[in-house]
Amino acid sequence: MEHDAPADGAAGTGRGRTRPPRGSATWGLRKRSTAVAVAVVALALLLGSVVLLGLLQASLSASTESAARRKAHDVIAQVEDQDIADAGDYLFSTAHAGQVVQILDTAGAVVTASDSAVEKVPLTALRPAPGRTLTEEVSSLPGVDGGDDFLVVATGAQVGTTAFTVVVASTIQIQADTLATVAWFMFGATPLLLAVVGVSVWLLVGRSLRQVERIRGQVARINAQRLDGRVDVPPTNDEIQALALTMNMMLDRLQASDREQRRFVSDASHELRSPLATLSAGVEIASADPTGATWNQMKSVLAGETARMRYLVEDLLTLAKANDGGLRLESADVDLDDVVDEEVRRLRSTSTHKVTAQLTPARITGDARRIGQVLRNVLDNADRHAISRITVALRTGKAGAVLTVDNDGDPIPAADRDRVFQRFVRLDQSRSREGGGSGLGLAIAAGIMAAHHGSIRATQSPSGGCRFEMTFPAQQDSVGRRHAPRC
Repeated sequence: MEHDAPADGAAGTGRGRTRPPRGSATWGLRKRSTAVAVAVVALALLLGSVVLLGLLQASLSASTESAARRKAHDVIAQVEDQDIADAGDYLFSTAHAGQVVQILDTAGAVVTASDSAVEKVPLTALRPAPGRTLTEEVSSLPGVDGGDDFLVVATGAQVGTTAFTVVVASTIQIQADTLATVAWFMFGATPLLLAVVGVSVWLLVGRSLRQVERIRGQVARINAQRLDGRVDVPPTNDEIQALALTMNMMLDRLQASDREQRRFVSDASHELRSPLATLSAGVEIASADPTGATWNQMKSVLAGETARMRYLVEDLLTLAKANDGGLRLESADVDLDDVVDEEVRRLRSTSTHKVTAQLTPARITGDARRIGQVLRNVLDNADRHAISRITVALRTGKAGAVLTVDNDGDPIPAADRDRVFQRFVRLDQSRSREGGGSGLGLAIAAGIMAAHHGSIRATQSPSGGCRFEMTFPAQQDSVGRRHAPRC
């Protein structure tokens, strides 16, 4: 007895399973593929059989008519060489079953024939002019028993003053029997061929689907707790192997993304724990002092920790938007040298190091505020690591504008030059968070540069110090302003 499906509320408990639509198991991919293959082959065989039988019939008909025409021309040649009486002997001597020959005079009377049974009545009423040939198909011949169909070929001829007609009647029953034999053979072989095709496709598709099902089962067992699982790659060098390789590459990316996300959450929690703990302890201590003196002493510390948390959260949001492609850019023409000059002036007002700049006029397309944020992060990083000097240079070329920021501190080791742009990376673990920043500045700079279709990389300056090199793509369909270089 068939029961109704459970209600929505029961399904929402998580114990029910969604049943597949009726018929989906009956007509799965394997059965559909087999049915389609058999139907296509059957249609191809039907069309091929019709074409083959048509061509075979045309070929047999042409062969029969050609043989009859040759016989008529042979008889005419015999009459031309000898006479009609001698031609009668030729007809008797060359007669064979399935073919009857007559020679008719101008009145339509039978002069001679290849068989005594047809010496009385003409086989056809066709009377072509000399040199012409007429044909017709008849269901029977006068004086010929058997009821076979015949092809009658009548050819007119004239020898001297004597005109006559040569009639050659050839049975076409053999042609019909041949067509029937071929048709019955094809009719009998078609089911066997369709059965072979159906079984072959069934086995082939089943073998392929077993591999797909194995891959599906292996992927289904992979979850958030065991992202290190991978599917077996069959050595088939086909689409199934490509599918398995693609699945493994996707799982590699998912595992790397999960690992990065977990590390990001761990690092963010670690970074937020310190200011939160300071704020919590400060509030508890200040609330325990009814005079308010403790609050007056600690409010500057608490305000600094609050600002640090705000900057950290803003940096996290900016980085998240950059990584997700959701960073909004207000694209416009930007005089890059003006932006760099403004940030260099800001750094000079706050830094204890010597800051020099050599700027060449350059115009790009981008978001001036975000580009300024990149420069500020890179310059602040250089200021933290410089010993005494920071050098900024801007030059242009065919590929675009190139901005370099050098400081005379130690260069970043080659093994860490890519890692330094990751989130919460601090190469100097001994530095305090207050002095070393949150570890997000360079990651944000890399994200903003990628959003501008540019690049940023860490390298070593010619003098042996640390260098950050930023490349901005050239502006399209625009001519940059011409200034005198700034120093």
